[in-house]
Amino acid sequence: MAEDTAIPRPEYPRPQFVRDRWLNLNGEWEFAFDDANEGLQLGWQDGRKLPGRIIVPFGYQADLSGIGDKSVHEYVWYARSFEIPADWRGDILLNFGAVDYSSTVWVNGFEVGHNQGGHVPFQFDIKPYIKKGVNRLTLRVEDKQDPGQPRGKQSASGIPHEIDYYCTTGIWQTVWLEPVPSLRIEELRIVTHAHRNLVELFVYLHAPSAAWRIEVEVTDQDRVVTRMETRTAVATGHLILTIPYAKLWSPESPHLYDLTVRLYEETRLRDEVKSYFGLRGIELRDGKFMLNGSSVYLQMILDQGYWPQSYLTAPSDEALQTDIGWAKAFGFNGIRKHQKIEDPRWLYWCDRLGVMVWEEMPNGREWSLEAEEKLSAEWQRAVRRDYNHPCIIAWVPVNESMGFPQLAQKHAGQYAFIERMVRTTRRMDATRPVIDNDGWEHTDIADVCAIHDYSPSSEVLVKRYEKTLAGEGLPATVWIGEKPLFARGSKYRGQPIVLSEVGGFLAIPPDIPAEHRDVLYRFYDSFERPEELVEKYRDLMKGIASLPFVAGFCYTQLTDIEQEINGLLTYDRRPKVPAEEFARIHRDMLKPK
Repeated sequence: MAEDTAIPRPEYPRPQFVRDRWLNLNGEWEFAFDDANEGLQLGWQDGRKLPGRIIVPFGYQADLSGIGDKSVHEYVWYARSFEIPADWRGDILLNFGAVDYSSTVWVNGFEVGHNQGGHVPFQFDIKPYIKKGVNRLTLRVEDKQDPGQPRGKQSASGIPHEIDYYCTTGIWQTVWLEPVPSLRIEELRIVTHAHRNLVELFVYLHAPSAAWRIEVEVTDQDRVVTRMETRTAVATGHLILTIPYAKLWSPESPHLYDLTVRLYEETRLRDEVKSYFGLRGIELRDGKFMLNGSSVYLQMILDQGYWPQSYLTAPSDEALQTDIGWAKAFGFNGIRKHQKIEDPRWLYWCDRLGVMVWEEMPNGREWSLEAEEKLSAEWQRAVRRDYNHPCIIAWVPVNESMGFPQLAQKHAGQYAFIERMVRTTRRMDATRPVIDNDGWEHTDIADVCAIHDYSPSSEVLVKRYEKTLAGEGLPATVWIGEKPLFARGSKYRGQPIVLSEVGGFLAIPPDIPAEHRDVLYRFYDSFERPEELVEKYRDLMKGIASLPFVAGFCYTQLTDIEQEINGLLTYDRRPKVPAEEFARIHRDMLKPK
């Protein structure tokens, strides 16, 4: 289907699993707040019209939604009419890219399903509930300000403060319909073996175990590289493809191969989907990150994925590309996407433009057994969604003990859960390292020792690690002081060491007296002039470059967000300093160790 530029976010939303026929449901929907939580009792699910209007896929808090109400509303409703094209056959899938947080869906008054998890996709087959002509779709969303809910940087009070920002409630990624065969391809898992020029492909079917034929074609700029088929008697196909003279994926050369997968029943073509992959290998060796067998020094920048007019939702596909382009222009080869499972289109552009990514789960802020299970369930769905992206080189289920505040007090259950998250992630993906708890309080099974260190200068930074330089081990605590680097007697065991948050230099607002500045100014260094920022950055990189045991760093951060004005770009994406100056510092000072 051609993109309709009259609606927001018209591009196909799922680049790694593409079907040609689809219908974008973004645009104007009916909308209502339900602060008294009485909509169900009043029968709003019957398909009736709702009084308000909202522009999907933007949360009601965002200006681009057409509402821009920043206050907290824990229950909201959506509705709209739609018609199914007359030539659609088979099942009809209703897809939601992400809805924060808990959802129930009705079509023509029939409940078709529900979902819990604000950052991952879900879908329902609505064919049994649709009729000819006009149909009604209704959605109820519950987004309680529960600090145990995986929420990332969304303020539990709804008001930006310290390191938290405005919330995004409800639909915040594309909604779409697609016709599919009743027997079809449901999921692909692509495992690359770059050192052997092999691609291992698992094809999962929405079908019973029977006699199926699966055909796979790999192309490179429309040239067929290899073609293979397999027959299977079960609802899963497994193929191993050799890629002759393989071109490997890297930030310097982000080569991608196109993939077409077809499902046959005897000679009848049942389904076809398109995807892509990049051949690359990740390995940890001798305290270093290895990409395709060679040492790579991680020069990452922290990116939280917020926009001033749309918050969690990028205002356009071009906005996603632009942020990645700025990161590369500043000389970074990687991005740590912080406390957010980002739109798949962003990962697609990281794949295509060549940026390494640490993917990190949004965490809650309070601990409970229920909070643990919510985090684990949603994280597993996120890893499953994003497994095939070559840009992702590490998984981060937990950051700074968020939601696990008693690790330092040796809370056995919280420690055990952090380790369980590592084991669970490894069982889903044995090819990438797992950072157990980014920043501090690591367990004994962390693949990377990720340290948050906001030392304001090279002098302070080097002094912190003078014993490490002398071969006497890592500091017992991190920059913030009271946080131990390892929890419950765990020890450093030779993992790569990455300073995964550094810098964070805050711009000093000239119109706000010191006594009224945000609490962040008590923790992070600051600057007044752009030239001062460049010099502070150069000095910090000098200190990092002098630490031979460090395998990389992540600078905080790409953009300003609300009160947190420590970006290299302003919130509306204007550079504070020339990007080339930072890129030159990286070229001159930082070399793979």
